[in-house]
Amino acid sequence: MNAVFAGAQRLRDRSRHAAPQVFDLIREKIVALELAPGTVLSRTELQASFGLSATPIRDALLRLQEEGLVDIFPQAATVVSRIDLAGARQAQFLRRAIEQEVVRTLAARPDRALLARLGGLVAEQEAFAEADDFARLAASDEAFHRTLCEAAEVPDLWDLIRRESGHIDRLRRLHLPVAGKARQIIADHRGIVAALVEGAPERAQERLRDHLSKSIALGDEIRARWPSYFA
Repeated sequence: MNAVFAGAQRLRDRSRHAAPQVFDLIREKIVALELAPGTVLSRTELQASFGLSATPIRDALLRLQEEGLVDIFPQAATVVSRIDLAGARQAQFLRRAIEQEVVRTLAARPDRALLARLGGLVAEQEAFAEADDFARLAASDEAFHRTLCEAAEVPDLWDLIRRESGHIDRLRRLHLPVAGKARQIIADHRGIVAALVEGAPERAQERLRDHLSKSIALGDEIRARWPSYFA
């Protein structure tokens, strides 16, 4: 595990408290599957990697537990949780409900600056897909959806989506390298942007709903490919 966090101390922002930074970094590596389900997280090793005392490490792990990303067994071990398909389905239901209303709101009042930002994100996603850079593609995908929520003036709802999405995000990361998936994401994003440009709320909702339904629809198939990653 030490190799996963090599250089972690250099990443610390002295203007922020330590625990949130540790949480963000570990969460990122769990969602990216650099820390695979079932990985044991040693608090001693984490303290050494980050150059921190026990308290911020404990606080970060407790937050990860709240999001269902680790299982803490007192006096025993902390383990990266396995992907829970039922939890993934609930998170996807929540996300679809929120984001359909977001795109409906945005389509009713098209904004040129927003459309330009979204177009730029789709363009960079094309470049990342061409380079098979799935990590940066996933980050840009997240930025696309976060930008929608911020433009609709519901940033706190994006934070809620993020907190609830650990299981579905890992499912999507398993799906992302499958042939054709990256291109499908980009085509879906282009379709959503086109509906916003047209000022077509129902079409924007339809394209968003279809976009957010693909990975979960293949949940059982993905689990069959990586059975050890699932509960």
